[in-house]
Amino acid sequence: MAKKTVSLLLLLYGACVTATPHVCRMLSHPVRPLLSDERDINIGAVFSLHRNVMLNIHPFTSEPEPTNCISLNLREFKFAQTLIFAIEEINNSTQLLPGVTLGYKIYDACGSVSQTVLSSMALMNGYKETLHDESCTKPAFVHAIVGESSSSPTIGMASLVGPFSIPVVSHFATCACLSDRKRFPSFFRTIPSDYYQSKALAQLVKHFGWTWVGTVRSRNDYGNNGIAAFEKMAQQEGICIEYSEAIIRTDSQEQLLKTLEVIKKATARVVVAFISFGDFVPFLKLLAQQNITVLQWVASESWITSRIIAETKEYSFLTGAVGFAVANGKLDGLREFLVTVHPDQEPKNELLREFWETVFQCTFRNTSSMTRVCTGSEHLTELQNEYTDVSELRIASKVYTSVYAIAHALHNLINDVKSATNSSKGDLPTPQKVLEYIKDVRFTLKTGENFFFDASGDPVAKYDLVNWQPAEDGSLQFKLVGVYDSSLPSEKLLQIDQENMVWAEKSGQVPVSVCSESCPPGTRKAVQKGRPVCCYDCIQCADGEISNSTDSSDCFPCDLEYWSNENKDKCVLKVTEFLSYTEIMGIVLFICSLTGVLFTSIISFVFYLHKETPIVRANNSELSFLLLFSLTLCFLCSLTFIGRPTEWSCMLRHTAFGITFVLCISCVLGKTIVVLMAFRATLPGSNVMKWFGPVQQRLSVVSLTLIQVLICVLWLTISPPFPHKNMNYYREKIILECHVGSDVGFWAVLGYIGLLSILCFVLAFLARKLPDNFNEAKFITFSMLIFCAVWITFIPAYISSPGKYTVAMEIFAILASSYGLLFCIFAPKCYIILLKPEQNTKKNIMCKP
Repeated sequence: MAKKTVSLLLLLYGACVTATPHVCRMLSHPVRPLLSDERDINIGAVFSLHRNVMLNIHPFTSEPEPTNCISLNLREFKFAQTLIFAIEEINNSTQLLPGVTLGYKIYDACGSVSQTVLSSMALMNGYKETLHDESCTKPAFVHAIVGESSSSPTIGMASLVGPFSIPVVSHFATCACLSDRKRFPSFFRTIPSDYYQSKALAQLVKHFGWTWVGTVRSRNDYGNNGIAAFEKMAQQEGICIEYSEAIIRTDSQEQLLKTLEVIKKATARVVVAFISFGDFVPFLKLLAQQNITVLQWVASESWITSRIIAETKEYSFLTGAVGFAVANGKLDGLREFLVTVHPDQEPKNELLREFWETVFQCTFRNTSSMTRVCTGSEHLTELQNEYTDVSELRIASKVYTSVYAIAHALHNLINDVKSATNSSKGDLPTPQKVLEYIKDVRFTLKTGENFFFDASGDPVAKYDLVNWQPAEDGSLQFKLVGVYDSSLPSEKLLQIDQENMVWAEKSGQVPVSVCSESCPPGTRKAVQKGRPVCCYDCIQCADGEISNSTDSSDCFPCDLEYWSNENKDKCVLKVTEFLSYTEIMGIVLFICSLTGVLFTSIISFVFYLHKETPIVRANNSELSFLLLFSLTLCFLCSLTFIGRPTEWSCMLRHTAFGITFVLCISCVLGKTIVVLMAFRATLPGSNVMKWFGPVQQRLSVVSLTLIQVLICVLWLTISPPFPHKNMNYYREKIILECHVGSDVGFWAVLGYIGLLSILCFVLAFLARKLPDNFNEAKFITFSMLIFCAVWITFIPAYISSPGKYTVAMEIFAILASSYGLLFCIFAPKCYIILLKPEQNTKKNIMCKP
């Protein structure tokens, strides 16, 4: 198994020639650290000290030349010096790792995944030119590795060293994929995962109401995984992505122009740029040429604190850019340490000489060019650049924390070994043991913050919200306008000082970036066919439904007793409809009812004054007065139908109506029978009148009325009428009506009235041609004809009339039939009494025409 492992390492590490079965000699040159200092325990580090690898064409006919890297990266060089600063600080400490010194070996990844892998191999195996079986059995060259700054190289590194249980602690690799413990069991980081950054960015975009955005990402693990997490979070927040473009530093200008055209043609004003610094700079140069200033940029932490971009005046179109950066740190003594770096410290170190030439724009070589010669007397304290600036130590402080995390793990491990062996100096720890202890490491930073790794090797996510605001010199400055802390409750995760923010084009107003304008209350969103959910039309809610919030996705029905207002944004109580005394129809019917009572009273008064006259005494004056009294009750009972229905009014209106009308019809029926009996009595030998005299007439009226009273009592006892809110006929209003309770009782009352009316009509019709100068049967026939016609037409009208019109129809039927009886029966008699008194004689009434 060991031989197989050696072979695998050799294949990864470089070509070799087998000298013996157990020894391999490398054909290529070994990779050596650019900065190193070996001590008791060594920490490895991989930084992209140069930006690019110089591409060489290999003929494959000779030994390849060593890889050359170009363009010194001052930021990464600063990271390396910060690591050295932290190690020296620990070595000088009496509290942390007393009696043990830390060394370092710093390699250059040159921004290349392959160089990162080669550097990782060198950190595991050293840089000897020969390897043998023991190479895999002895401890690794370093006990832990710090780096790399980008996600893709770090993935390669963590994949390689993970099987050998060597801890890798990154200060700037943020890809959420690195939290996968199955793939990367030995990976840790001191910077939050992009999962939290993506979540924070989605919440930020949602906070400002930007529901229609575009995204641009780096075409690598950092950009792909970061934007994928953002899009997932954004979808949960209701944010739509109009376009998603990917770029990388090696893209041609033609490819970058295509991406730019997509952005220019899009309608989204907000662009989420999840791009690494190196990939963004070429694209920014193209943007500066196009002079696109209307876009609101939302940045990832990779470039939101880049001094190089912010201080370049050509990039002023990034004014208002907002994004999350890891919390800033303060490292006392770091600047003093940085400015002490000098090539004389290590005269043979080419990296230090290149650094000096880069920052002072000079050269140590004797050339005929115009470049001035470096003297070594230049002072870094006089420079103000990315290297010497310690106001923004957001990432550098994470390098510092990474070193301290490893140191604390070593400290705990060594103390436990000493305690177990009762020895003042135990054996040196192995990387595997360091890995076990670093999982549980917990210490307090100089800021007072308690630091630890979670189960995935991630720290607690804390970000500063940074806003790019114009400075007086035309450059951009960083303004802290908020914080994001994943350890706080959900309602306090994101805190923003919006009043002090500046937006694109130096505007003080929050930009609007939506596919469709917000739907106001009273409307709902209807997604446009074939487009994202953020593109919609605003549809007004239907009657009886409301939406009381902006951008409501649905309208909600009001409760049964409520209805939507005119704006459809609030449920209001439905209008309760009933026939009242205050409306015109109620007033008219009320006047008609009182008018009927007045007419009836006048006729009664006239009849009382002329009660001894033949025309009044004829046909039983007692029944006439009783009929007038019942008609008065009929007119008055119609008033019980007007007004708000109550339990008592509902019972009263139907029973009063039924009993008074039966009393009225009973009197008319009695008068009709009297007419028939009177003419029967004139026949020779007839004594029929003794069977239908005044007593029998009274008994018939009482008996017929008592039957109706009994029906009403049974009705009220079994299932009486009651007030009812009818919500079925109209959706927008409530009909307050009297429910009849028992339909059988109601129709029994009406049926009994109808039966007496038909009987009365038939008898009056039979007596209409009896000889008499004043045949009352004719008038009774006509009155009953009107009565029956009214109530026959009432039935379909009653059933079909809605709401209060049902009650109005019932009142109209009562008044019409009452007026018909009153005028048809009593108007002709009043005419004789008042206008033709000479005809008011017994002789004139009894004689034949």
